Parts: sequence; C-alpha cells; structure tokens
Amino acid sequence: MRQLADVIDNARSAEFSLFTVFGETERTIVYLNDLQSVAEQATERFSQFSSLQIRILNIQPHVPEDMLELVARVIENTEARLPALEQSIQEIRTEWELL
Repeated sequence: MRQLADVIDNARSAEFSLFTVFGETERTIVYLNDLQSVAEQATERFSQFSSLQIRILNIQPHVPEDMLELVARVIENTEARLPALEQSIQEIRTEWELL
C-alpha cells in the first residue's frame, strides 16, 4: 500500500512540476495525461486493496479461502504493475529534466 501511495504522490508531483514549469502545450499535454493515468491506475489499485482489507476486517476471524486467494492475486498483480508505473514517472522526469 505504501508503494502505491508513493506512486500516486510521485505522479502528481511530477505532473504539477511539469505543468508549473512548462505549462500545458501540445508537447506537454501527452506527458501530463500519462502522469494523470499513472496516478489514476495506482489510485484504483490502492482503492481495491483498501476495500479488500475492509471486507476481511468485517468477516474475521474466519476469512474464507477464496477471499485470501483474491487478496493474493491483487497483491501479485499490483507488485507486477508497480515497476512499470514507477518507470513511467521516471522517464517523464528524465525527459523533462524534472527533479
């Protein structure tokens, strides 16, 4: 969850920096949209994981096996997707020399 929060924060920070320094132009709009998309994807995964946690808390102490399998899949999918999201942000920061 912490990594997802970091991706959301980093994407929004880069988006703000890009917009503040270079404005919204034909060239920047694609990158601004990409950063917004990264933040939205991470937000959706964060929300999905939070919802699962709440559901588990409400059905404890006996969590059904299928629920545990669903959590494992969500974690696996998120861990697989995180590097790509982080890389997208880094590539845009590098392209535009954003710190």
